[in-house]
Amino acid sequence: MSRRGDVRIVADAAELTRAAAEEVVAALTSLPAPPSVLLSGGSTPRALLSLLADRAAPYRARIPWDSVRLFWGDERHVPPDHPDSNFRMAREALLDHVPVPAAHVHRIAAEEPDAAAAARAYERDLVESFGLNPDRDGAASPDALDWPRFSLVLLGLGEEGHTASLFPGSPVLGERRHLTAAPWVAAHDTWRITVTPPVLNHGARVLFLVSGAAKAAALAAVVDGPPRPELYPAQVVAPAAGRLLWLVDRAAATRLRE
Repeated sequence: MSRRGDVRIVADAAELTRAAAEEVVAALTSLPAPPSVLLSGGSTPRALLSLLADRAAPYRARIPWDSVRLFWGDERHVPPDHPDSNFRMAREALLDHVPVPAAHVHRIAAEEPDAAAAARAYERDLVESFGLNPDRDGAASPDALDWPRFSLVLLGLGEEGHTASLFPGSPVLGERRHLTAAPWVAAHDTWRITVTPPVLNHGARVLFLVSGAAKAAALAAVVDGPPRPELYPAQVVAPAAGRLLWLVDRAAATRLRE
């Protein structure tokens, strides 16, 4: 047990994907309906989504696709058919192959020219979908706000320690009132749309997928290092009333403490 959640080390990327698929099935079948998932982008989540959609694998038939609601933790500021789009990745890997109703797919409208407007629209969608108080700015304090509770939050880890679109030094790391934000990410010279830390931290189950030696230093800093979320934003993820699990392969785990 890590002080930042459970850490489970598996042999390789293929075993990580299979273990993650079991976690997804458990989250979507054991928690109160309707199940909801906050998806992430990246190559490791793509492999997971493809496995969940595979008719020959033992996972697809165990998931109640007709009731699952899908959302995204972040999105690039591109149209939904762009090669960099997280939505496009999920559509190609999963949505084109499983019977999720179109009304249950809540993508971020990142084709909107104004990224901040896209973030506000996505916040309204989250508020309506989860029946939250829409007056985020009028609440007496952040503690008085209600937040969505996802059945499962899927996250990855960047080589510099970011997760979702929460990058080192981002002002969004301190956001405690709004569900979404549209930060400028100087390292990538672009806007992003992302959910905020409280959304991640209200998940019933939060699952990080980390694979490869290139992630080893960041993983060790986030999991075992001192609290420095301004440098390692993934450290802001610490659900108080949910389960946090790090699924990592041996290559990524080489610098973790025993």
